Amino acid sequence: MAVSHLLARRSLLARAAFTLPLVALTLAGCGTGAKNDTYDLSAAVGSGAGPAAKRSQILVPEPTALAALNSEQIVVRVSPSEIQYLARSQWSDKLPRMVQSKLVEAYENSGKFGGVGKPGQGLAIDYQVVTDIRAFEIDSSKGSQAVVEISAKILNDRNGTVRAQKVFRAAAPAGGAAEGMIKSLDRSFSAVTTEIVDWTLQSI
Repeated sequence: MAVSHLLARRSLLARAAFTLPLVALTLAGCGTGAKNDTYDLSAAVGSGAGPAAKRSQILVPEPTALAALNSEQIVVRVSPSEIQYLARSQWSDKLPRMVQSKLVEAYENSGKFGGVGKPGQGLAIDYQVVTDIRAFEIDSSKGSQAVVEISAKILNDRNGTVRAQKVFRAAAPAGGAAEGMIKSLDRSFSAVTTEIVDWTLQSI
């Protein structure tokens, strides 16, 4: 697959910088020159579906992802074999770390688990939720859609067996400006995160 200028910060779809009040973080100006607009993601609350799992503690490792997604850049797919990055815009951290943190928050927000944590936090773990980010992009090759696709596996931490696995995908129409694109990505991610939390409750 050809990837055009993976380190370049350019997009055919946007030439100006935009801000998003709900998820934009303002970069402190400590030097000269323009800064990229920096964006965060929302943490899902969950639908409330599924039974409680108060006796279960789960671990959420950092998701895996291809190099094109393992950065602060916001991906814009211009064809099936070519990507670019949204101009003068970036995530507040590397995307896999952001997804990990927001998944942990979503599990905690559900209030239905005995404990949720990241590696190194010392929990006595019952299950691991292992994820892979397959898509997190504005797809302009077929219209303009914000696409998020995450593969998830629930591993029994006691014996290493796979309890359940599923691929979650959501797409939302994306606006032509950076503001609309980020809002749409946030909606798609929130939908996927809610599904993952509900599915976990139903599977363990």
